[in-house]
Amino acid sequence: MSAIELITKAKHASRSIGLLTASEKNEVLKTVSVLLSDRSAEIIAANQVDLDNAEAVQMSTSLQDRLRLTPARIESLRVALAELIAIPDPIGETVRDITRPNGLHLKEVRVPFGVIGAIYEARPNVTIDIAAMALKTGSSIVLRGGSAALNTNAVLVQILKDALTTNDQNSDAVATVDEFGRAGATEMMKATGLIDVLIPRGSASLIHSVIEEAKVPVIQTGDGVVHIFLDATAKLEYAVEIVKNAKVQRPTVCNALETLLVHKDAVDRLLLPVLVELDKSGVIIHGDKAVVELFPKALPATDDDWATEYLSLELAVKIVDSFDEALEHIAKYSTSHTESIITEDKVNAERFLAEVDSAVVMVNASTRFTDGGEFGFGAEVGIATQKLHARGPMGLTELTSTKWLVRGQGQSRA
Repeated sequence: MSAIELITKAKHASRSIGLLTASEKNEVLKTVSVLLSDRSAEIIAANQVDLDNAEAVQMSTSLQDRLRLTPARIESLRVALAELIAIPDPIGETVRDITRPNGLHLKEVRVPFGVIGAIYEARPNVTIDIAAMALKTGSSIVLRGGSAALNTNAVLVQILKDALTTNDQNSDAVATVDEFGRAGATEMMKATGLIDVLIPRGSASLIHSVIEEAKVPVIQTGDGVVHIFLDATAKLEYAVEIVKNAKVQRPTVCNALETLLVHKDAVDRLLLPVLVELDKSGVIIHGDKAVVELFPKALPATDDDWATEYLSLELAVKIVDSFDEALEHIAKYSTSHTESIITEDKVNAERFLAEVDSAVVMVNASTRFTDGGEFGFGAEVGIATQKLHARGPMGLTELTSTKWLVRGQGQSRA
């Protein structure tokens, strides 16, 4: 069977999947959770093959971390599924309800997309997350999980298909084009009329490639050049703990801190304690001239450092003369993902929230909270950095479209 035939079958299956009740869809997800537990040894064994292959080709440590599935991470997938099951089904939800003066009744309701495509790399957790969310919202899913996770994804896709079959649903609603390699991804990008929306997740190069080549609609998820700004009034304990958490807790993900900006009036009080704490955790500092003078272990930063998503224990640090300079730096180098300010100045906090143009803007909080689970969405599809209907962590609502239901009593337009 060709890639386009698999995609066509997913399109056909979407008709029946889109008509399932909330209870029927939840039963499928419950079965997925059970199978993840029952077949965890099989998943771990397949994942180890992928990890061995990754090490053999010297894959970066950040990608190997994303590729790895452990018993704890499999359990996290099951927790996310439980949360997803508990969330009300958005399909059929009324968005707008209008009665016109002529008696015509208009109702806008949420409906499934139909077929969702996902292109991603070295992230087998995405296989379960996005497929579960697609099924919960009544859509089929076509997956291209990349060669790095080929063995792991094969097991996970079969679990998804088995869950559908067990519940007497069409297993064609979950499809993978991994066997076709890059040609499969190309077919997905060209599948106009079959794939209703395509979501890329991964490196900046992968995302930009999909945006440039796709003929089908794309929801852009972005790389994360994420900033924290330590304002002049920032609390020391907030600065140390939040910066450390944002950089160290899991440095290989898109909501991890990549650039720290520090107001010149906060340097003497805050910067050295923050850098010392980061150094204890093995963080390599790339600093401007003033930072290097204060902290000689720092490497001199270049212009490229301000635009770098390290995805590792490395951090760019810059001292700014003013609040406005911090805003200008963020506007220039941000990828519109997540930015946070640490401040006790309410005026500056509100200015930061209003003027920073990113998908998620925070005050006195770690950027690691930009996450569908932390936002209460259960699983997430990704972090949308565009300005279309989806922006920020994408939950169930962002995986729906709408249609208008119009009911009349014989009206004709004059």
